[in-house]
Amino acid sequence: MQRRAFLMRASAGVAATAIARPAIAQTGAPVRWRLATSWPKSLDTLYGGVEAMCQRVGQMTDRKFQIQCFAGGEIVPPLQVWDATQNGTVECGHTLTSFNIGKNPAVAFDSGLAFGLNTRQQQAWMNYGGGLELIRALFKKDGILPIPCGNVGVQMGGFYRKEINSVDDLKGLKFRIGGLGGTILAKLGVVPLQIPTADIYPSLERGAIDAAEWIGPYDDEKLGLHKVARYYYYPGWWEGSAQVTLLVNLQHWEALPESYRAALEAACAEATVLMMAKYDSRNPEALRRLVAAGVQLRQFPRPVLDACYKAAFETYDELAGRSPDFKTIYESWQKFLADSNLWFRIAENTLDNYRFAMSARPR
Repeated sequence: MQRRAFLMRASAGVAATAIARPAIAQTGAPVRWRLATSWPKSLDTLYGGVEAMCQRVGQMTDRKFQIQCFAGGEIVPPLQVWDATQNGTVECGHTLTSFNIGKNPAVAFDSGLAFGLNTRQQQAWMNYGGGLELIRALFKKDGILPIPCGNVGVQMGGFYRKEINSVDDLKGLKFRIGGLGGTILAKLGVVPLQIPTADIYPSLERGAIDAAEWIGPYDDEKLGLHKVARYYYYPGWWEGSAQVTLLVNLQHWEALPESYRAALEAACAEATVLMMAKYDSRNPEALRRLVAAGVQLRQFPRPVLDACYKAAFETYDELAGRSPDFKTIYESWQKFLADSNLWFRIAENTLDNYRFAMSARPR
């Protein structure tokens, strides 16, 4: 009797465990993907963030869905992640999609526009303002499904060999910058150059470029840009929110079990929150170290910002006039920007400006 009761209890326990186990782990055959990034392994927040995302997918699926992460250049060049995902060389890739504005300028809305939405506003537009649906409809034309997977927040304006005191100082400046920011600056005489991360330092060191922007103090310090350029400008108006994206080959996405899709999207959402938090945590310390090392911190003069702002919205109007895709997304984006700015001006900006001013006063 005791043996029978024991077996009954054991059987019940096994059954209960099977029922309690997440359905996500009961989806059949294992899946193995490769993920190409645009980042070197030395960037522990960008590359490290997507590597952690891959690990989370494995954890949530009892290791049945595993994604192997590769640094920029290990499978394909850093700026060819889009192509590699589209043609199926890899199942997915992690990149800043504004690197690919040459294919369609409207892809810039995915990563963020100059003088546009900040990080929280971008999140709101993507998730509750119709942005994600518009972006996915656009990318679907290339057989790609985009999933937001990180955001670096507002950026710095980069390192320069000389001071920028007026708009005239921009003329002829050879500047490493990607996305629509380069298109906008070209209106003011800048020569924009989009080069991979690993090539930024040597290009600046040997004078092939006069200035370079990357992200912010934490990553810029890792790249060593302060060693070859003295002046560090802010703000990085071209990317008030730089969302990074997981690009998934659409055929491979559609072949995934639904539970694996859910795991991937959940892991990407987690990666976004953690990436923003890590940059916000690490940038202040890095900025102090850079200034202590002799970096000259400079704010862009107001006339320079005004000229760039005017050039930015002239560029958007021009693109909307010749690109139906850009026009469609721009109309939605503009309305959301206006409504969101109103709220942020009333509440967020008022409180922030007050407390920043007060914290600067001696107590």
